[in-house]
Amino acid sequence: MAERNDHRDVRGDVRAQIREFLTTRRARISPEQAGLPVYGGDRRRVPGLRRSEVASLAGISPEYMTKLERGNATGVSDSVIDGLAHALQLDEAERAHLEDLLRTAGSTRPPRQRPARQRVRPTVQRLLDTMTGAAAFVVNGRLDVLAANDLGVALYSPVYADPARPANTARFVFLDPYATEFFRDYDKAASDTVALLRAEAGRDPHDRDLSDLIGQLSTRSEEFRRRWAAHNVRIHTSGVKLVHHPVVGDLDLAFESLALPADTGQSLLTYTAEPGSPTQDALRLLASWAATGDNLGLPRSVRDAEHVVPSPEAD
Repeated sequence: MAERNDHRDVRGDVRAQIREFLTTRRARISPEQAGLPVYGGDRRRVPGLRRSEVASLAGISPEYMTKLERGNATGVSDSVIDGLAHALQLDEAERAHLEDLLRTAGSTRPPRQRPARQRVRPTVQRLLDTMTGAAAFVVNGRLDVLAANDLGVALYSPVYADPARPANTARFVFLDPYATEFFRDYDKAASDTVALLRAEAGRDPHDRDLSDLIGQLSTRSEEFRRRWAAHNVRIHTSGVKLVHHPVVGDLDLAFESLALPADTGQSLLTYTAEPGSPTQDALRLLASWAATGDNLGLPRSVRDAEHVVPSPEAD
């Protein structure tokens, strides 16, 4: 019975997310951006498009649009999703997020059972350890750092300073005052972090650990609450991260995030430097610093311990 009640609670929350996501998407688009005529006497109570205008652009009835914004997602067709994506000018990440929400809200299946533990396989750890010129990590959708090579631990030493395990970059971004110094473009780092968590919440709304994390961040960080309410999502697989490391200073790091198909929900994240750049020299210095072990200011158990994430069912 408790499981069925949990399922109803999740579906109710997802319906609210659908409503808020659709509302925030149409609020950001002006009639001019949508190619609609604007008349001088047209005074709008709210910014952006009206529900009826989105319905017209999407090729559905206003009544059906109202139904969708109430989270009633049973039997939504691909053509309706296509129409909404066009009308609301959704990018790839936003469309995928909407599909995830609609799929969950329209499902009658109980939540799936998750594995008791999420482990990093030894072969993946060995792969990390061979990547001596790059800082490398295995992370999951909650932004837990499940494993790292020595250079990765050295780079993320401020993140590992939090004794909670597994280390989590979202907790660091929003709950550690040093994060605003570590990330030279903190606003982008904070926005990207929330967008990744929002997308993960749509993919796996039954993840209790993720819900607990979001609850913790919402309770303790006004910055997180404000950004979470925007309902922005993002695909974040490559780019440049600007950091200021407490030992080697400024680093301009190119990152790549690659899904590990054999390990659902896990990704390999690497940071590298442009050859011949000051950042490459700084990474070499950081690698030398990391090789001393004790100079990390962290116990060796941080690097050597098995990183395990408890399952949502574990108490």
